[in-house]
Amino acid sequence: MDSFEINKIIAAIILVVVITVGVDKISDNIFHINKPAKLGYKVDVVATSASSASSTVEKNDITSLMALGNLNHGEKIFKKCAACHSISQGGGNKIGPALYNVVGRAVGNISNYKYSKALASYGKEWTFEELNSFLIKPASWIKGTKMAYAGLKEEKDRASVIMYLNQNSDNPNPLP
Repeated sequence: MDSFEINKIIAAIILVVVITVGVDKISDNIFHINKPAKLGYKVDVVATSASSASSTVEKNDITSLMALGNLNHGEKIFKKCAACHSISQGGGNKIGPALYNVVGRAVGNISNYKYSKALASYGKEWTFEELNSFLIKPASWIKGTKMAYAGLKEEKDRASVIMYLNQNSDNPNPLP
C-alpha cells in the first residue's frame, strides 16, 4: 500500500470526526435546552408513622375484611405456613413458633422460642388487625423480623388464615 492510500484513509477518519463534532455543536445551538440550576424533583413526604397510619385504616376495615374469610379456605392457605409453624395444640416450635392460641397472645411471647429482637421488643398483641397487617408483608410491618415470608396479598386469603388461627385456640375470640 503506498503512502497516498494511507493519507486517504487518515483523511477520511479525520473528516468523520470533524463532521460528528460539528453536527453535535450545531445541534446544541439549534436545540438549546435550558438546564435547571438544581437537578432533580422535590417530593413532599408527609411525616407519619407507617404502622400508625396503616393500623388506623386496618381497624376501620377489619370487620369487612373478616367477612371475606372462610375456615376451609384458611386451612388450605395455612398449608403454606405449616412448613415453618405448627398449629396443633401442644405442637412444638419448628423454624417458626407454634401458632396455637396465637390470636390475643402477646407478640414474641413463647418462652422456648428465640425470636428476633424486633419481635421480642414489639410490645403488642396479635389482634385481628395486627395479624392482618403483619401477614400483608411481615418484613415491612415489623422491621428486623426473621420471618422471610413474602406475605399474603389477597384479602380473602389473609382473612381466612386469621379465622383459621383464631379457631385453633382454647378460647377463640369473637370475630369483629
